[in-house]
Amino acid sequence: MRFDPASLIFDQKGLIPVIAQDHRTAEVLMMAWMNEGAVARTLETGRVTYWSRSRQSYWVKGETSGHVQRLVELRLDCDRDCLLVLVEQTGPACHTQRRSCFYTAVRAGEEAEILAPEA
Repeated sequence: MRFDPASLIFDQKGLIPVIAQDHRTAEVLMMAWMNEGAVARTLETGRVTYWSRSRQSYWVKGETSGHVQRLVELRLDCDRDCLLVLVEQTGPACHTQRRSCFYTAVRAGEEAEILAPEA
């Protein structure tokens, strides 16, 4: 069956949440948003493209930083309302220069930084 991005369930703003995961280590790197056009661009180019809610424009991961995400596989959840992109990540995924955006843990009721910025 041919995949059609229009078959996805987008929210009232035309967006769908996307989790980026390292295809080799299974590490969760970040969460962002795509619209139908970003999904199509990602599949066409192999470079993960998100929708920036603050800038109201497409955002190709690594376009300015060089921290590129190359698409390995796009997966749909069972309800078709969330995506998982398995990626080959070059450099840190987080704008804070950390490998993952999920660098804060809550342990015994306290926040703990578990990933330092990459040098």
